[in-house]
Amino acid sequence: MTGKRAVVALLALSGGTFLYVTNEALPIGLMLPLAADLAVPPSRVGMLVTAYGAVVVLASIPLTVVTRNVPRRRLLSVLLAGFVVTAVVSALASSFWLMLVARMAGAATQALYWAVVVPTAAALFPPHLRGRAVAVVFAGSTAALAVGVPAGAWLGELVGWRVTFLAVGGLGLAALMAIAALLPSTPAGRGHSARGTTPDARRFWLLVAVAALATTGALTAYTYVAPFVTEVGGLVPAAVGTVLLVRGVASMLGVLAIGPVVDRRPWLALTATVAVQSVALLALYAGGHLAIAAVGLVAVAGLAFAALTTALGGLVLEVAPGRSDIAAAAVSTAVNVGITGGALIGGLLLPGFGVRSTVLVGGLLSAAAVLLALGEKLLPPARTPAPVTGIRGPDEVSAGPDGQLRQRVGPVAMAEATPTRSARRPHHARRDDELRDRAPCTDGGG
Repeated sequence: MTGKRAVVALLALSGGTFLYVTNEALPIGLMLPLAADLAVPPSRVGMLVTAYGAVVVLASIPLTVVTRNVPRRRLLSVLLAGFVVTAVVSALASSFWLMLVARMAGAATQALYWAVVVPTAAALFPPHLRGRAVAVVFAGSTAALAVGVPAGAWLGELVGWRVTFLAVGGLGLAALMAIAALLPSTPAGRGHSARGTTPDARRFWLLVAVAALATTGALTAYTYVAPFVTEVGGLVPAAVGTVLLVRGVASMLGVLAIGPVVDRRPWLALTATVAVQSVALLALYAGGHLAIAAVGLVAVAGLAFAALTTALGGLVLEVAPGRSDIAAAAVSTAVNVGITGGALIGGLLLPGFGVRSTVLVGGLLSAAAVLLALGEKLLPPARTPAPVTGIRGPDEVSAGPDGQLRQRVGPVAMAEATPTRSARRPHHARRDDELRDRAPCTDGGG
């Protein structure tokens, strides 16, 4: 695949992440017009986001397992086609329940898209560039929160929420056409990103735990950032949008800056980003009463969390103990559990302990995630099978249940490994043959 074609395909995949995250969060920015038009209270509109997230959590792994043999170009094209249909149905929905069903169907396509997009994007480029490719993919989701959701809310206020969903569906159709035209038709499970480069089940499950804990910490604080910067930081409510914009810009910088580090030192990238997030949140608890400090620290926390998602994507491709798409689905599930859990913990803290407690607990949870990430150093190195030399052809070496190497020998290797008849003859017989070959010819044939 040519470099230019691969870059455009990567941008199309990133566009898909942008659209999915924008679509997921749109009801937040369009809550009031949706409630008025569908004749439901705003709390009911919140179910459109809650149910969406629940489907993503529950469906990621099962759907990835079921579709593990479907070629990636075909699968991603079908998923984006489903995204377009559900966006259009949402735009035309005449009742809340029809929109809820459409949203849940769209969430199922998102659950699977997130599982396969990272290995697919990484496979477009050489292994030493996979961190940067993953960073571009996650830049789409970061841009969705910084630009997509505010733009969708603005468009909804200007021309109506239905037009917003139609616009999202139209952009989804453009991404679908680009992916269908540009992605290579590689069979599922092929390529350097299909499986972990250094598979290690212990490090993988450690990664899942860090993902869940660090995301819970981030969302415990971020969910209630608006009341924090107004009540503690002293900003006027109209400034909240500016604070979120600054955080979004910082997040984009974090995603793009961490890519090269992920390529070289992925565990360092993970540990450092979670550590920066922890320090920023704890500093926000201590000094958030200063407006300029509050804005700056919210931005730093956003930068760290966005960079963290990229580090997670890069490490999945390294330590996945089996198929990287199934491993990515597990990490995606952990992140979504953290999103839900963080919002829940913050909501429980807010009435009794005040909004400052949300950033304190978020910082402490992030610090615990740092300790978990540092625990990777205590694990013994992953055992990698020793290469088997002298074997050519369709041979495979795999580990048996007891951890010992098993070799399945293909026909070419079998032919090479089977001694010829002359090779099986005794040594003294082969010596007689050699002497006879060297004897002068006596039949006159020369």
